[in-house]
Amino acid sequence: MRHHRLGPTLTTTLGGLLFAVALSLFAATGKAAEPQAAAEETGAKQMTALPADKIPIPIRRAVQAPDRPQRDKERDAGRKPEQVLAFFGVRPGMRVLDLWAGAGYSTELLARIVGPKGRVYSQNRKFPPKLARFEQAWRDRMARLTNVVPIEKPLSAPDVFASIPTGSLDMVLTQLNYHDMVRDSVDRQRLNRELFRLLKPGGVYGVSDNSAEPGSGVRDATTLHRIDEAVVVREVKGAGFKLVAASDALRNPSDDRHQGVFTMRGQQDRFLLKFVKPAD
Repeated sequence: MRHHRLGPTLTTTLGGLLFAVALSLFAATGKAAEPQAAAEETGAKQMTALPADKIPIPIRRAVQAPDRPQRDKERDAGRKPEQVLAFFGVRPGMRVLDLWAGAGYSTELLARIVGPKGRVYSQNRKFPPKLARFEQAWRDRMARLTNVVPIEKPLSAPDVFASIPTGSLDMVLTQLNYHDMVRDSVDRQRLNRELFRLLKPGGVYGVSDNSAEPGSGVRDATTLHRIDEAVVVREVKGAGFKLVAASDALRNPSDDRHQGVFTMRGQQDRFLLKFVKPAD
């Protein structure tokens, strides 16, 4: 059989067509094709946002409580607390650590859900003067919420978790703050091992944060307040945790991940990762 070599004109034409197709795809999506999400590569279960009627009743009641602070309610549209807390599996009676609690938005919801038989540890570093209003909001909650134990110590303090017995926690949550640990030079390897120690076998370590470009590592942690999902997966698994699920409830494909999150608060692309301390 005789083989024919493509002429230079035809080769050039085909090359141009392929380039045009690639260019049109780029224009349609607004960004080049990205690597597979880090969570997907581990084989973790991929979950989507839940219908409203599938949200557990204790979570719905907590979010919809008429006596919640109005400022908190105004943040719900961007934070989607019902989706987040349902994904992580918060239930009445749990003992939960709210890591880097800030003004206490999540601490209050957790306290309402776990109820009088549960307990929430609300951890914060010492607030700098520029965050005085957040400090006051947190302290007001601490005075009002009877099932919350405040911890005002930095994560670098050797006794930061002295008030929490080993193996006593059902859940640890850190929401939109893992990247801040990079900025503050927290020894994340040591921290994740400590959280592993505090959790019961089968306990959940839930992490949500603002997603950076795949492959960017911690480059954008201080400037854009974003972190590469793969960094979180690698570091948390390195402490012995197993990644069991990821949710797209806070995903926003239109976010090109080049903007600082404060310019698009509540609309930025965020990942939700559920890790578990193996029972064995």
